[in-house]
Amino acid sequence: MEFSESQMSRYARHIILPEIGGQGQARLLDAKVLVVGAGGLGSPLLLYLAAAGIGTLGIIDDDTVDLTNLQRQIIHDTASLGQPKVESAARRIAAINPDVRFVTIPERLTAANVVRLIQDYDLVADGSDNFATRYLLADACFLQRKTLVSAALLRFDGQISTYKPWLPVKQACYRCLFPEPPPPGLIPGCAEAGILGALAGVMGSMQAVEIVKEVLGIGESLSGQLLMYDGLNAVVRKVAVPRDPNCALCGDHPTIHDLSAHLVPGSGAAAADLCVRG
Repeated sequence: MEFSESQMSRYARHIILPEIGGQGQARLLDAKVLVVGAGGLGSPLLLYLAAAGIGTLGIIDDDTVDLTNLQRQIIHDTASLGQPKVESAARRIAAINPDVRFVTIPERLTAANVVRLIQDYDLVADGSDNFATRYLLADACFLQRKTLVSAALLRFDGQISTYKPWLPVKQACYRCLFPEPPPPGLIPGCAEAGILGALAGVMGSMQAVEIVKEVLGIGESLSGQLLMYDGLNAVVRKVAVPRDPNCALCGDHPTIHDLSAHLVPGSGAAAADLCVRG
């Protein structure tokens, strides 16, 4: 593609990287990435993807901006209090980079709408804050053959991995690592346990790096690996995660073939029908 003069200046530091160059930047501008959650993880992730020139950014979040969010959700500000997070995020994206087309989706992610919402995107990033949404999204991305970059955080700790278990050389899916959600109440949320605000910036920025790598096909993918960051002790560990042949989703004899397990019997509502707050 032909870059305008302003684009040449905007993306100059990308274009001079041999791993990206002009062709790579053109691929970024042509990419479509869906971000689930415009909260702690989604904030830095969306800012860096917009700055990188990801051509289309979808933003799913049905929550509104609360004062307690501003300690870590840096895409929002005090003037955005009470406003839908997708609208607040979209304004910041537009201000950062007019090249980016953004699609705001102020919906709850459910088994009824997840396939429709992810089908038009190249990659999906999980920045949600509840297990029901995480499992629903991981299952849907596997069934729809979508690359998923997922991160999580609590207190001073974070973790991130990329999931592409549908490739010919099979690697672990989300359920290979975490077969079932923990019992309700076992793992406290940020409101109960707390979180270092800057940790969200670290892990969301890592997600942005991994997404850019996946779009461009450069570097070593985190697929089949789990990176863990202990912010309190400044320790980073990366461990290989083998595929589980007995996995209910991607194993040799899977029992999950569709998203019906995420539907509440008799109601048509999804078990993952929760706000995505991050």
